[in-house]
Amino acid sequence: MQILSEAIVDQVIQPRQQATHKGDFGRVLIVGGNAHFGGAAIIAASAAVYAGAGLVTVATDSHNHAPLHARLPEAMVIDSQRSDLIDAVHQATVVVIGPGLGDDEVTLERVLSAVTAQQTLVIDGSAITLYAANQPALPQAHIIWTPHQMEWQRLSGIAIADQTPETSAIAAAKLPGIVVAKSHRTTIFAGTDSYQNPVGSAALATGGSGDTLAGIIGAFNAQFGAHVTSTLAAVYAHSDISDQLAKTQFVTLPTAIIAQLPQYMAIHANK
Repeated sequence: MQILSEAIVDQVIQPRQQATHKGDFGRVLIVGGNAHFGGAAIIAASAAVYAGAGLVTVATDSHNHAPLHARLPEAMVIDSQRSDLIDAVHQATVVVIGPGLGDDEVTLERVLSAVTAQQTLVIDGSAITLYAANQPALPQAHIIWTPHQMEWQRLSGIAIADQTPETSAIAAAKLPGIVVAKSHRTTIFAGTDSYQNPVGSAALATGGSGDTLAGIIGAFNAQFGAHVTSTLAAVYAHSDISDQLAKTQFVTLPTAIIAQLPQYMAIHANK
């Protein structure tokens, strides 16, 4: 198993070329946020915007449209129940599905059927639980799973107490794509390779941390390419920012981590 270091962030985050426009930095579509869990989709979208995605659209319940516009005017919004969801999927570089999605199996299946082989699909939160329960067909795409320990139990069948790098590696090998198994020491499985994130602390143990990471992973894959390294850098950056904030903060709120993303990325881009 390889241990990640700050070098992965320096490797992935590069200075922007000046003769570029927003379309050059990827389009991220966040699908989630039902009438009760709109905050999850807003947090994921905020992370994607602040992590540099060129364009971010949120497909969410209509109850969340006004709050999203108020909190994040940089993002576009559509109704997740309308037919234009499929058009939005087709236009995206990266689709992140699951933050606050709840039990909306219909939307999950609509998105899975629309994603193409050229796109990256981040399956997070509720979408993992729905997939584990119903096993819908997966698209031929670059897939990234981001389960926390209970979601990984549902997806892999491994009880939390038995989740080790060894047992998780065996289960991850049966799934297409990359698995980001979130825990105190998050482990990332990509084919036969595995990586451990050595940073992060209990300061991240608060609602919305996973949504934040999903948004960062989406943005990094959209603008830096759908590579394993983009996902590794996103995982490390999320925890590294938290560790810096945790020097003076008992809990590192998702909004605080998100606010630090542009400065953090500028520092690493100019190293």
